[in-house]
Amino acid sequence: MLLGLLAALAAVASVVELTAARGPLPRLAAERLQQTAGSGVLGVQLLFAVGLFGAATALPLLRLRPAAAGPAVTAAVLGTVGAFHTATAVGTVAVLLAHYRMGRTGRTPLALGLALPFPLLALAAAADTDLRVRLWLLAALAPVAATAGLHRRSRAQRAAHERTRALALGAVAENAVRAERARIARELHDVVAHHVSMIAVRAETARLATPDLPAQGAERLLEIGDAARDALAEMRRLLGVLREDGRAAPARAPQPGLAALGELLEQARRAGGGTVRLVVRGTPAPLDPGAELAAYRIVQEALTNARRHAPGAAVEVELHHTATALELRVRDHGPGPGGGPRPGGGHGLTGMRERAAAVGGTLRTGPGPGGGFAVTAHLPRGEAR
Repeated sequence: MLLGLLAALAAVASVVELTAARGPLPRLAAERLQQTAGSGVLGVQLLFAVGLFGAATALPLLRLRPAAAGPAVTAAVLGTVGAFHTATAVGTVAVLLAHYRMGRTGRTPLALGLALPFPLLALAAAADTDLRVRLWLLAALAPVAATAGLHRRSRAQRAAHERTRALALGAVAENAVRAERARIARELHDVVAHHVSMIAVRAETARLATPDLPAQGAERLLEIGDAARDALAEMRRLLGVLREDGRAAPARAPQPGLAALGELLEQARRAGGGTVRLVVRGTPAPLDPGAELAAYRIVQEALTNARRHAPGAAVEVELHHTATALELRVRDHGPGPGGGPRPGGGHGLTGMRERAAAVGGTLRTGPGPGGGFAVTAHLPRGEAR
């Protein structure tokens, strides 16, 4: 488009140059045209116009055929200089654009070779100062234009190389992540899922194989089997997520949310034997699904920690709904000082913090106001779906 516009402007300029040659301005070729016999003047002027139009109309070809258009433009300008001893503005612009385009397409040696006649003509035009200056400018600027085109080409090639390299590195990283996810999924399936399924089977067989088992013991074994089966269902959901490669989303079971907290707290009461109380403040409103899942998992992990570190202690789960967020607190009333960190690997607390951060929230853990341990989370409401 740019070359087409420049060609149109150059064609208009060539008409102006032709008018100047035919009018009262003798600067371009008046003295030489006067030496031509009557009817020959028009022929010379037409040849002059043909040279100008040739240089102008060759500009659009620079994009498609720079190797052919570049020499054509240079030949037209050289012909004008040789026949009429003048270097027009149209020809100068055409030569510079041609040399830039040849450098842009990697034909810099051709461009430099086509620039060689201009200093030779400048040396030969010793009597015409104006022509000599224009030719020296062409001789100096043509290599600069070709070098500028070559520099632009080099920058474009470097940018393309960087894009290709970034895509390749991204593909390598993605393949590594997929391989690691597949490895983790295999380990979970072959080791963890196997042991959890054995727990479920043994709990069921122990309950059935012991006829004189007390009712409370049978109930606990039944709860162990149910918990193991629930863990297997969660494990299958996790394996589906790990094996997902983006090509097709696997069918997933609905993710638990705040509506399932009642069942979760009832399981905690049966497993721990202590009091678990739910307190809801504010007006409940739908949360973003990610925030609901994070809230559920945080409560689940906090209840597990309370059973492990403060067995039998009362636990309070508080949900405070505000216009913009859910304030969540799980606190146990276990004995002993609450100032030190809870023993254990610490992966549960780290996981809770990561879940809160994933939905734009925060999580704090530490001793409760009157002892025990408290987990407090701030989860933005987000957009419910």
